[in-house]
Amino acid sequence: MQTLRVIKGDATSPQAKGPKIVAHVCNDLGGWGKGFVLAVSKRWPEPEKAFREWHRNRAGNDFGLGAVQLVQVKPDIWVANMVGQRGIRTGSNGPPVRYEAIERCLRAVAEHAKRLEASVHMPRIGCGLAGGRWERIEPLIVEALTDQDVATTVYDFD
Repeated sequence: MQTLRVIKGDATSPQAKGPKIVAHVCNDLGGWGKGFVLAVSKRWPEPEKAFREWHRNRAGNDFGLGAVQLVQVKPDIWVANMVGQRGIRTGSNGPPVRYEAIERCLRAVAEHAKRLEASVHMPRIGCGLAGGRWERIEPLIVEALTDQDVATTVYDFD
């Protein structure tokens, strides 16, 4: 079993040796233009391109809440585009975050991490524009990743 590590830094510059997965939450509208995705796109163009293509061809694939797209950006780094947000605005159904979808995404990321023997790195997923609460997200990360012996680091941007 691992312990969830929380450090100051940039999740797009993962601090670990060996294979790494950078995980983040995306919306189900195919939008990519605010929040952490800007840092992802600044470092690597492939995840945005792949996400937009995934959304555009969604009729023929698994795109939707709870789905994960793994995009290799370096020989030892993958980005996990996790669809864990319904829309982009808070409305009558509350904030866009969908905890159940994030939980499904994290379980899929854990499987990828085990297969790749990778550690997982992320910002405080679902807590920015998605409007989620860390008190609800952290236990999902612990249960899906660290309790499954996947080394996981959360980054608080300076």
